[in-house]
Amino acid sequence: MASAPTLESRNRKTMLAMFGLALGMLGLGYAAVPLYDLFCRVTGFGGTTQVASEAEADIAARLAASAGGASYSIRFDANTARDLPWEFKPVQVTDTVAIGQRDMATYTARNNSDQPITGTATFNVEPEQAGRYFHKIQCFCFTEQTLQPGEEVRMPVLYYVDPAALDDPNMEGVEQITLSYTFHEAIKDDNDS
Repeated sequence: MASAPTLESRNRKTMLAMFGLALGMLGLGYAAVPLYDLFCRVTGFGGTTQVASEAEADIAARLAASAGGASYSIRFDANTARDLPWEFKPVQVTDTVAIGQRDMATYTARNNSDQPITGTATFNVEPEQAGRYFHKIQCFCFTEQTLQPGEEVRMPVLYYVDPAALDDPNMEGVEQITLSYTFHEAIKDDNDS
Protein backbone atom coordinates (compact mmCIF):
# COMPACT_ATOMS: atom_id res chain seq x y z
CA MET A 1 0.00 0.00 0.00
CA ALA A 2 1.43 3.41 -1.06
CA SER A 3 1.95 5.97 1.62
CA ALA A 4 0.21 9.33 1.48
CA PRO A 5 2.37 12.31 0.44
CA THR A 6 3.91 14.03 3.38
CA LEU A 7 3.17 17.63 4.27
CA GLU A 8 6.71 18.56 3.22
CA SER A 9 6.22 16.89 -0.20
CA ARG A 10 2.91 18.67 -0.78
CA ASN A 11 4.43 22.02 0.23
CA ARG A 12 7.33 21.48 -2.17
CA LYS A 13 4.92 20.71 -5.05
CA THR A 14 2.85 23.80 -4.21
CA MET A 15 5.97 25.94 -4.06
CA LEU A 16 7.19 24.64 -7.44
CA ALA A 17 3.75 25.24 -8.97
CA MET A 18 3.63 28.79 -7.64
CA PHE A 19 7.19 29.46 -8.83
CA GLY A 20 6.24 28.14 -12.30
CA LEU A 21 3.14 30.33 -12.29
CA ALA A 22 5.18 33.41 -11.30
CA LEU A 23 7.72 32.66 -14.06
CA GLY A 24 4.89 32.25 -16.58
CA MET A 25 3.34 35.57 -15.55
CA LEU A 26 6.72 37.29 -15.87
CA GLY A 27 7.13 35.83 -19.37
CA LEU A 28 3.66 37.02 -20.37
CA GLY A 29 4.51 40.48 -19.02
CA TYR A 30 7.53 40.70 -21.32
CA ALA A 31 5.62 39.31 -24.30
CA ALA A 32 2.56 41.55 -23.82
CA VAL A 33 3.97 44.70 -25.44
CA PRO A 34 5.28 43.07 -28.65
CA LEU A 35 2.15 40.91 -28.95
CA TYR A 36 -0.13 43.93 -28.47
CA ASP A 37 1.92 45.90 -31.03
CA LEU A 38 1.60 43.03 -33.52
CA PHE A 39 -2.15 42.78 -32.87
CA CYS A 40 -2.61 46.54 -33.45
CA ARG A 41 -0.57 46.53 -36.67
CA VAL A 42 -2.48 43.56 -38.11
CA THR A 43 -5.96 44.75 -37.17
CA GLY A 44 -5.59 48.52 -37.17
CA PHE A 45 -6.85 48.48 -33.57
CA GLY A 46 -6.59 51.82 -31.81
CA GLY A 47 -6.09 53.66 -35.09
CA THR A 48 -2.76 51.96 -35.80
CA THR A 49 -1.84 52.53 -39.43
CA GLN A 50 -0.52 49.88 -41.77
CA VAL A 51 2.88 49.78 -43.48
CA ALA A 52 2.87 49.06 -47.22
CA SER A 53 5.48 48.38 -49.86
CA GLU A 54 5.64 50.07 -53.25
CA ALA A 55 4.31 46.83 -54.81
CA GLU A 56 1.29 46.83 -52.48
CA ALA A 57 0.66 50.49 -53.33
CA ASP A 58 0.71 49.59 -57.05
CA ILE A 59 -1.89 46.86 -56.46
CA ALA A 60 -4.11 49.27 -54.50
CA ALA A 61 -3.87 51.82 -57.32
CA ARG A 62 -5.05 49.21 -59.84
CA LEU A 63 -7.93 48.17 -57.57
CA ALA A 64 -8.91 51.80 -57.10
CA ALA A 65 -9.87 52.06 -60.75
CA SER A 66 -13.16 50.36 -59.79
CA ALA A 67 -13.73 52.79 -56.88
CA GLY A 68 -15.49 55.26 -59.16
CA GLY A 69 -13.44 58.26 -58.07
CA ALA A 70 -14.27 57.90 -54.39
CA SER A 71 -12.11 59.98 -52.06
CA TYR A 72 -11.52 60.92 -48.44
CA SER A 73 -10.59 64.19 -46.85
CA ILE A 74 -7.40 63.68 -44.85
CA ARG A 75 -6.63 65.97 -41.93
CA PHE A 76 -3.04 66.21 -40.67
CA ASP A 77 -2.46 66.79 -36.96
CA ALA A 78 0.88 67.53 -35.24
CA ASN A 79 1.76 67.62 -31.54
CA THR A 80 4.86 67.63 -29.37
CA ALA A 81 5.36 66.35 -25.85
CA ARG A 82 5.59 69.11 -23.23
CA ASP A 83 9.28 68.49 -22.61
CA LEU A 84 10.30 68.63 -26.29
CA PRO A 85 11.25 72.17 -27.40
CA TRP A 86 10.31 71.60 -31.03
CA GLU A 87 7.85 73.36 -33.27
CA PHE A 88 6.10 70.66 -35.30
CA LYS A 89 3.28 71.21 -37.80
CA PRO A 90 1.84 70.03 -41.11
CA VAL A 91 2.56 72.13 -44.19
CA GLN A 92 -1.04 71.58 -45.31
CA VAL A 93 -3.76 70.88 -42.74
CA THR A 94 -6.16 69.00 -45.03
CA ASP A 95 -6.03 67.29 -48.40
CA THR A 96 -8.39 65.18 -50.48
CA VAL A 97 -7.03 61.84 -51.64
CA ALA A 98 -8.56 59.47 -54.17
CA ILE A 99 -9.02 55.96 -52.84
CA GLY A 100 -6.00 53.77 -53.67
CA GLN A 101 -3.90 56.64 -55.04
CA ARG A 102 -0.58 57.56 -53.45
CA ASP A 103 -0.38 60.97 -51.89
CA MET A 104 2.22 62.83 -49.91
CA ALA A 105 1.85 64.92 -46.79
CA THR A 106 4.68 67.06 -45.49
CA TYR A 107 5.35 68.13 -41.92
CA THR A 108 7.99 70.56 -40.66
CA ALA A 109 9.90 70.32 -37.41
CA ARG A 110 12.17 72.91 -35.85
CA ASN A 111 14.43 72.48 -32.83
CA ASN A 112 13.99 75.66 -30.78
CA SER A 113 16.61 74.70 -28.19
CA ASP A 114 20.34 75.37 -28.03
CA GLN A 115 21.31 71.70 -28.15
CA PRO A 116 20.85 68.73 -30.51
CA ILE A 117 17.74 66.72 -29.69
CA THR A 118 16.62 63.37 -31.04
CA GLY A 119 12.88 62.86 -31.31
CA THR A 120 10.66 59.97 -32.22
CA ALA A 121 7.05 60.14 -33.39
CA THR A 122 4.08 58.13 -32.28
CA PHE A 123 1.07 58.11 -34.56
CA ASN A 124 -2.51 57.06 -34.97
CA VAL A 125 -5.49 57.51 -37.23
CA GLU A 126 -9.02 58.58 -36.35
CA PRO A 127 -11.67 57.32 -36.67
CA GLU A 128 -10.19 54.16 -35.22
CA GLN A 129 -11.73 51.85 -37.83
CA ALA A 130 -9.82 53.67 -40.59
CA GLY A 131 -6.45 52.55 -39.19
CA ARG A 132 -6.53 49.25 -41.03
CA TYR A 133 -7.05 51.04 -44.37
CA PHE A 134 -4.52 53.86 -43.98
CA HIS A 135 -1.23 52.56 -45.43
CA LYS A 136 2.07 54.39 -45.09
CA ILE A 137 4.73 53.60 -47.70
CA GLN A 138 7.39 55.97 -46.38
CA CYS A 139 7.30 57.90 -43.12
CA PHE A 140 9.58 59.86 -40.84
CA CYS A 141 7.95 58.01 -37.96
CA PHE A 142 9.86 54.83 -38.80
CA THR A 143 13.18 56.34 -37.57
CA GLU A 144 14.45 58.68 -34.88
CA GLN A 145 15.02 62.28 -36.03
CA THR A 146 17.95 64.32 -34.72
CA LEU A 147 17.71 68.08 -35.13
CA GLN A 148 20.57 70.45 -34.39
CA PRO A 149 19.93 73.72 -32.51
CA GLY A 150 17.71 75.96 -34.66
CA GLU A 151 17.53 73.35 -37.45
CA GLU A 152 14.28 73.04 -39.37
CA VAL A 153 13.49 70.05 -41.58
CA ARG A 154 10.68 68.97 -43.88
CA MET A 155 9.43 65.44 -43.27
CA PRO A 156 7.29 63.70 -45.90
CA VAL A 157 4.80 60.88 -45.46
CA LEU A 158 3.88 58.83 -48.54
CA TYR A 159 0.54 57.07 -48.03
CA TYR A 160 -2.68 55.77 -49.59
CA VAL A 161 -6.13 54.67 -48.42
CA ASP A 162 -6.89 51.04 -49.25
CA PRO A 163 -9.87 50.54 -51.61
CA ALA A 164 -11.10 47.80 -49.24
CA ALA A 165 -12.37 50.65 -47.00
CA LEU A 166 -15.28 51.03 -49.42
CA ASP A 167 -16.47 47.49 -48.64
CA ASP A 168 -16.36 47.86 -44.85
CA PRO A 169 -19.74 48.75 -43.30
CA ASN A 170 -17.86 50.29 -40.35
CA MET A 171 -16.48 52.93 -42.73
CA GLU A 172 -19.92 54.03 -43.92
CA GLY A 173 -20.40 57.71 -43.24
CA VAL A 174 -16.68 58.36 -42.73
CA GLU A 175 -15.77 61.41 -44.79
CA GLN A 176 -12.55 62.51 -43.11
CA ILE A 177 -9.57 60.59 -41.73
CA THR A 178 -7.16 62.29 -39.33
CA LEU A 179 -3.49 61.29 -39.34
CA SER A 180 -2.02 62.43 -36.03
CA TYR A 181 1.62 62.48 -34.91
CA THR A 182 3.12 63.33 -31.55
CA PHE A 183 6.86 63.84 -31.24
CA HIS A 184 8.61 62.83 -28.01
CA GLU A 185 12.25 63.12 -27.07
CA ALA A 186 13.89 59.76 -27.80
CA ILE A 187 14.93 57.73 -24.81
CA LYS A 188 18.65 58.17 -24.33
CA ASP A 189 20.80 55.06 -24.24
CA ASP A 190 23.16 54.80 -21.24
CA ASN A 191 26.04 54.59 -23.75
CA ASP A 192 25.18 58.02 -25.19
CA SER A 193 27.37 60.86 -23.95
